[in-house]
Amino acid sequence: MSNYNEITTLEARQLITEKNPIILDTRDAHSYKEGHIDGAMHSHDGLVEGLIKKRNTSQHVIIYCYHGNASKDLADLFGNFGFKNVHSLMGGYVAWKKTESELNSAMI
Repeated sequence: MSNYNEITTLEARQLITEKNPIILDTRDAHSYKEGHIDGAMHSHDGLVEGLIKKRNTSQHVIIYCYHGNASKDLADLFGNFGFKNVHSLMGGYVAWKKTESELNSAMI
């Protein structure tokens, strides 16, 4: 049994709106600089260590990567340290951008 949930982009949007989660982008720095989810922090060892040391284990955490695979490892790590509301974004940033594009097209 994993220590995190996989969530869709729409579920992530809802969490961001309602719960003000910590959002971690695990992609490389260049990709992060080119674009990321609003409010996301670029994940690095120092940041992860600091968040784990704070031990705010009830805080919601959304973790994403490129396609939704690598983020599972970091999500599992947070879960192993007792975080109760850890989420890995299914499809990663690619899925996020696709959903954003579709939502923006629907608004036009």
